Order: sequence, then C-alpha cells, then structure tokens
Amino acid sequence: MADVESFTLDHTAVIAPYVRLIGVEHGPKGDAISNFDVRFVQPNEGEIPTAGLHTIEHTLASVLRDHIDGVIDISPFGCRTGFHLIMWGEPAVADVVAAVRAGLEFIAGPAEWSDVPGVSAVECGNYRDHSLHSAKEWAKRILAQGISLDAFSRVGV
Repeated sequence: MADVESFTLDHTAVIAPYVRLIGVEHGPKGDAISNFDVRFVQPNEGEIPTAGLHTIEHTLASVLRDHIDGVIDISPFGCRTGFHLIMWGEPAVADVVAAVRAGLEFIAGPAEWSDVPGVSAVECGNYRDHSLHSAKEWAKRILAQGISLDAFSRVGV
C-alpha cells in the first residue's frame, strides 16, 4: 500500500486551527496542484458536528473562490476536524489563510440561509443535513482562536 501523507502526520503534535501545505504535485505538462490541510479543530479533542461541517463546506466552496484564485476543491476530513483544500498552482500559505479567514468571517457574520449554495435535493446528496446556526458558531470559535500559518506553533495568528 502507498503511504498517505496525512496518515504519517503526528496528529498529537499539531496545534489547530492552522493551514498547512501538505504537498505539491506536478502534472505531465508541469501544472502544479497544491494540497492544503485546513485544520479547524484540534485532532482527537473535538470535531465539528456533521450538519455544521456540511454547511461550512458548501459555503466555503463558493466563498473561497471570491477571495483566492485556483480553488479546485475543498472537502471535509472524515474525522470532521477540517478540510483538504486542493488548488492549482503554488499559493502562499498566508494567502490561503487570508482567504479562509474571509470565508469564515462571512459565515460567522452576514451569511444567511439563502447564501448557502447547493442545499436542495437536486444539488446535494444529503440536503437535510445542514445547519447554518452550527456553521456560524464554529466559524466564530475558529476565528476567535486565530488561524496559524504553521501547524506546530501559533504563527501569524
């Protein structure tokens, strides 16, 4: 079996919330794709409830694209402590943090149910499992802690 980077990470050594560059892959024509660990909750100490995480996912999928170019996908970790963010190119961690912070500020603040994309049965595979209230509370909590530029120390918070 191939090694998966996230399974080699010492989850007891990281200090969430943070954004961490997991790695950069280059395609056959030289295109770069960056994979980021966007960790909102300290591993093994808590998790975002599914409905709130689902709403954060849908909202960030749209709002991030307003704040940074190159977003391919943002997908939640099964452990519900954060997300993989896949992007074209090699954006700086500080730029990713700024975009994520802006997205969370929108969720925590002015976001209304009508701002959450893809929440109908046609658009979502589990459309009943959303909570804007939970998403707002978690966004506020994450913002209050600050998002570090380093997974192992509180840098740039």
